[in-house]
Amino acid sequence: MGRRGQHNSEGPTHRGPRVCSLSRLTPVRLRQALAAEIAIIGGDARTRLELLGSRSVQTVVTSPPYWGVRDYGALRQIGMEPRIDSYVENVVATFDQVRRVLRDDGTVWLNMGDVYASGNRRYRADDGKYAARAMPTRPRTPVGLKPKDLVGVPWRLAFALQRAGWYLRTDIVWHKTNALPESVADRPWRSHEYLFLFSKNKHYRFSSRKLLATAPTLRRSVWSMASGRSRINGHSAVFPESLVSPCINASTKKGDIVLDPFCGTGTVARVCAGSGRRFVGIEINPEYVRAAARQLRALVASRFKQ
Repeated sequence: MGRRGQHNSEGPTHRGPRVCSLSRLTPVRLRQALAAEIAIIGGDARTRLELLGSRSVQTVVTSPPYWGVRDYGALRQIGMEPRIDSYVENVVATFDQVRRVLRDDGTVWLNMGDVYASGNRRYRADDGKYAARAMPTRPRTPVGLKPKDLVGVPWRLAFALQRAGWYLRTDIVWHKTNALPESVADRPWRSHEYLFLFSKNKHYRFSSRKLLATAPTLRRSVWSMASGRSRINGHSAVFPESLVSPCINASTKKGDIVLDPFCGTGTVARVCAGSGRRFVGIEINPEYVRAAARQLRALVASRFKQ
């Protein structure tokens, strides 16, 4: 990527998928990006999705920003809404755009974690043992809930998407085998998040054979695997490539386009680059766009060098 977030479509000179990223849009740059095998577009998913063609994407694998967990420093960012209802509405509005770009037999794999009502405390310091426990920002307690209540964000969102017309096909419990212990003594420590499978229509592309080929244990709805680690800020809560791979294998074939409207550090893009799938990602944080593109080019260069 060039300086100041400029477009850079330089791909490797050897065999392998071409990576293209851009933060500042022009019609020519957009066409170049979308023609690449791996494209990352900077900006807000709610508006950038309008640039994609209708029924052009086979599946979506994504993990939207969790409510009130992390401030990514972007204006109007999803996740920093003062009310949980506003957060859910914004994510559902984004997926209204996803519905247009998704093929009629397409699917959505959505990872989401939960939070507790904070009692209106605005941050949480680490406990001296694990820095990752610290939370620099925390949401206010939603109306109708009490301090220390589990908010139920994943299911609030899942039911809202169901009401919006999506088929809620299954809830998968992602058991995080390397989950940190929590500094609480009045409830069990959390060690799971949810992965929801949605479909656009009653019938959709899904191969249980390809899913099971990844690992026989994926036949059931509890998947045990370690969480990933961000290659940008070291945060250990990102969803891992091992969680993404079975979703892509079960829902796509080589050459299909996979979309992640909350691209982050490019986890889904890396899986696509190594499995023969095309990828379109959208990311609101310019630092993440630049870093993800650098890492993807390095990955392609290392995997496909002659």
